[in-house]
Parts: sequence; structure tokens; C-alpha cells
Amino acid sequence: MAVFCDAAQRDLKLFAFILLTLCVYRAYFMFYMSGYMMPSTGVADIVLALVTGLRLSLKTAGAIALPAFVFCSLPLLIAPRLSSILLRLRLVWGSLAVFAFAVLFQARFPFYRQYQTGFHLQVAAGMNDDIPTIFSMLVQEYGFVWRFALALLLTAVSIYLLHKLLCVRGTYPLPALRSRTQSVGFSLCFLLIFAVLFVFVRFGGSFTYAHGVNWENAGVTGDAFLNECILDDGQALYRVHSMRKRLKSGDVVGVEKENVRALARAAAGHGDLTSDTLTPYLTRTAQGARIPQPRHIFIVLGETYAQWPMLEKYAALHAADGIKALTAEPNAYYSRRFMPNGDFTSIAITGLVTGLSEVTRHVNYEPRSLREVYPTAMAPQFKRLGYAVDFWYGGVPSWEGMDRFSRAQGFDHFYGYPDFHAEKVNAWGTSDAQLFAALGQHLAEEPPTVHLIMTVSNHPPYDIDVAAEGFDLENARAQAAKIPNVDDPDQLALELGHYYYMDKIVTNFVHETLAKYPDSLFVLTGDHAVRMNPSRTPTMYEFQSVPFVLCGQGVTPGILPSDVVGGHTNIVPTLIELIAPAGFSYVSIAPPLTENNMGAAFNRDYFLTRDVMGEVGGTRTELLPGAVTGDETAARDLLKERMAILRTLSWQLIEHGDTLEGQ
Repeated sequence: MAVFCDAAQRDLKLFAFILLTLCVYRAYFMFYMSGYMMPSTGVADIVLALVTGLRLSLKTAGAIALPAFVFCSLPLLIAPRLSSILLRLRLVWGSLAVFAFAVLFQARFPFYRQYQTGFHLQVAAGMNDDIPTIFSMLVQEYGFVWRFALALLLTAVSIYLLHKLLCVRGTYPLPALRSRTQSVGFSLCFLLIFAVLFVFVRFGGSFTYAHGVNWENAGVTGDAFLNECILDDGQALYRVHSMRKRLKSGDVVGVEKENVRALARAAAGHGDLTSDTLTPYLTRTAQGARIPQPRHIFIVLGETYAQWPMLEKYAALHAADGIKALTAEPNAYYSRRFMPNGDFTSIAITGLVTGLSEVTRHVNYEPRSLREVYPTAMAPQFKRLGYAVDFWYGGVPSWEGMDRFSRAQGFDHFYGYPDFHAEKVNAWGTSDAQLFAALGQHLAEEPPTVHLIMTVSNHPPYDIDVAAEGFDLENARAQAAKIPNVDDPDQLALELGHYYYMDKIVTNFVHETLAKYPDSLFVLTGDHAVRMNPSRTPTMYEFQSVPFVLCGQGVTPGILPSDVVGGHTNIVPTLIELIAPAGFSYVSIAPPLTENNMGAAFNRDYFLTRDVMGEVGGTRTELLPGAVTGDETAARDLLKERMAILRTLSWQLIEHGDTLEGQ
């Protein structure tokens, strides 16, 4: 019993050490990254975040200490001779834990700067990406070498202190137990204390679930940065695990599995249908061509083609001069009320290829996506209009399995940079200049074709000589330094230089192609906006929105309603309505923008209406640029209605295919 009592105290020391480590890391992160706090945040909010974080970290520290107790202390009740071996095992376990937390602590800084959140579902998405390329990017752009070295230093210091605590410093001796009654009483007291401590730790500093703290209710302050700080890295990763588990079961905000038929009837106005397949409910009829049918259609997904550089208050940066000039031309239309399908390139691509809204499923890896074409997929519908459908990408064809996925969804060809013999300029592939040059040369030998184009250059590592490409880097640095609460003016200027380069290449291609092939139609938008922010505290609009630009033969500034609300899944039905003859039938969950009834556009975390932008799962809202007033309640009602249709029916197609049997 004495040996066991000694070991149990060492488990408590391990628990306390891990808890203290997490709290120190949290406090330092809050201090170092304090520029991300809202200006209105006060000392009371900071103290509340620290205290709530301490309570939440009880759970993480307990999760580390419990295996040590089970495997290093309990065995001593029957095999006390193993005490020295199990003491070393406890130290090894604790050392692995402090190493993991040191690495995660270093990773948290660049991760938060990129995504304005602690570890979230982006982690899971990254695991499906090209790991060698990701690693190369971490080394070149995010200081992996020095951060990992610093993590090793923190680990060494932690292990030294942990060794002193667990192996050098002593413990309190077991009280003298002179009778069996005393032994039994001591054992019962130990069990009671253990049970009380277990419950207290399990519920995050409380004895009941209702008053406890967990990752879902930990956001107790009014500051988004502090709310993320409350979650230690262990809890943030547990959040990722929990959310993925829920998503796999179909537990997604807006997915109403019990209302599939009713929502199907509402999607395209087929209220009287009773079909057991989904396609008839989603079939729409084109109202008649509004422009001459173009020979070539180009849908350009610009890498991080965010909308905020186009705002007037950032005009002095001169990063978006190309696309801004394009929107002012008489054959162009521009909407400022546009949302990406998600926060990742792959989600933008899959949304366009399949017509499905994000329900946090990796559609490009779903077995169904590789064996059958979704009825809402873009390629078969354009083929019925007489087009070939090609995918052009400046990276490798195997990235995220996009070549196999797009062809499985009906694309005729997929061209990655090796296919058009371009020079590889970095880990991701070739440059945008070489991508569009190859496409331009290919047009002469093509039949009428729809091109889905994914750019690559506006992405880490930011290694293009943007000054040589015409970007005034010094001016951008000076202007970026004037932005309130900017994080790193020099880095922002460099990123804006790559935005400028992409924008220049894309808009030059538009003008050159229209001069050579005037019967062309272009859509310009961004895959997402996250990664490049004007400040530590961007507005939701700056953080999320991407432009929607339509230009080419027959397009006018009034071809669609002014600042029509939409997103990626609205693009294909809109193009069909613009060019298809009256009576042409097509399948789409999302309505065309010609109808102006989308109401609310959204992705996983954010939404916007004509006047209001807000969080899908939160309460924060803001007025959009140019809006004078906004009705938050009406905006959320629009969101709920539109999200239920798009997400539920997208989930239904991914999970069950076209059938409605059993619904």
C-alpha cells in the first residue's frame, strides 16, 4: 500500500504539471497575440478566459494523468516490485505528453494567423492534402525549422522539470495503519477522494454536467480570440474529433433528414410530385437564352481571390486594379454579395463540379463520387448544350484526387501542369502565367468547351518576384502599415503582391481571349478568402467574401439583379439560364441568380444576405459594405430556409444517391 500511495502522489504531480504547462502556454499566447483581441475587451474578460481555460484544462490534464494512474500505479497493488520500472514509464509518458503540447503550442501561432481560430476542421482537411507539399510549405513559409527547434527546447526544459518533480522530489509517507479497520478506512477515504476528484476534473471544475465546462460551452466572453484561447490544444483537437464524428453521422447544422421529401418539393417548386427519386424534384426549366451562346466558357477559381482588396478603403494598395477595371467595363457584371462554398480550395472545386453545398464531407473522396455522377453535376448538363468540359489546374493532377474525381463526374479532360509541359516553379506546381499561356494556345484546337480553371500562384510559398511583375511593393508596405491593427505589414504586402500577380494574369487572359474569341463568356470568383486578412481583426465580410464577376459577349451591368446574393453552387444554373434555349431542362439544388431568390448565401461558418452578414452557428452579425440598415431576424430566417434545402438535399445525394426510398 505504501508503494501505491507514493505512486498515486506522483500521478497527482504529473496532473498538476500538465495543467500548469497548459495554463502557461495559454497565458503566453494571449499576451503575444493580444493584437487579435477586440478593442472593447477588458481585464474582466481576460480573467474570465483564463479561469474558464483553467477549468477546461482540468479535463486535458486528467486525460494525461489517468493512463499513468491506471498503468503505473494500480499494478503496484499486486506487484510492488515493479515500482522502479513503472516510475520510469510514468516519466516517459509525461515526456511524450509535454513534447506533443510543445509542438502543438508552436503550431498554434501560424494556424491562428491563417484561420482566425484554434485547431479546427482545417486540420482534418489538411490530412487529406498532399503531405510532402504541405511539409515543404511549412518549412518555407511558416518557420517549421525554428518552431520545431523551439518546441524541442521547451520539451527539454519540461522533461528536466518533470524528472525533478516525479523522480527526485519525494512524496508524503503513508500514515501508520495499525489495524485492519484503519486500513479499510484509509482505502475507503482514498476511493472517495479519487471519485470526487475524478468527477470534478471530468466536468471541468464542477460536480455536474450542467455547471461544467466543455469545448462546446467554453465561449463565455464576447471576444472571439479569447474564446479560442480558452480551448487548450488538447481540447481543440478533441473538438475536431467530435465534430468529425458528428458530421459522419449526418449531424450537420441545417441538415433535416426527417424532412427530405418536403424540402425536395420546395427546392424547385415541384410541390405536387411524389417521385421516389430526387432528380425530378430538382429539375428546372430554362426560360430562354439571354445572351448568344458562347463558343467558350471560362469559370476561373482564383486562389484566395478575396473581395476585400476591391473595397475602396484598400484602393491605395493597388492589388486588385485588374478585376476592378474589368467590373467597370460595359460587358461586365459584378456582385459584392457572394460567398465561397467553404474555406478550402477542394470544397470550392467540388461545389462547382457537383453542384452540392458543403456538408463537411470530403466529396472528392466519397466512394459514391467515383462510381456515379450526381444528377446535379455540371459536366453532363453542359454536354447536353453541346460543350466539352475540361479542368485546367496549375498543380499536379493527383492533388486531392481531383483528376480522378472530376472525370468520374463527367469531365472530358483534366490538365495539370505536367500535362501541358509547364515548368515546376515551387512545391505546388507551375505559375499562373504558364497555366493561362498553355490554355490560350490550346483554344484554337478545341471544340466549344467549358473550362473550369484553378489558379495556383496566390498561395504560400510566396516566392514570385512581384516587383518585377509590376507591383509596387514599397507602396504596399507603406499603405499596409497604415491599416489599423495590421499584423505584419511586410508580409501582407508580399501576399498582396501575389494577389496582384494572379489578378493581372487572369484579367490579361480575359482581355486577350475576348480580343481573339469575342464569343467567350467568363466567370471570375475566388475559391475562398481565408488566409489573407487586412488586419488581426477583419470584418466577417473581409474574412469570407469573394467576388462574382461575369463578363463577355452579351453581358451588361444589368444582366442580373444588382448585387445579387449567391455562392459557388449558383454559378452553373445561372450560366445555363443565360445561354440555354427556352424549355431546356437541367438539375440543380441551388436556384439560378437570374431568379434573385437565393436570399442567403452561406458556407460552413458564415452567411450573408443583401444587407447582413453573420455566423451560422453563432450570434455575431454585421452590416455589409454599402448597407444602411439590416434586419438580423429576417436574415436568419432566410438563412434557415435556404440552408435547410441546400444542405439537406446535398447530404441526401452524398449519403443515399438519387433515391428517396425510405424517406
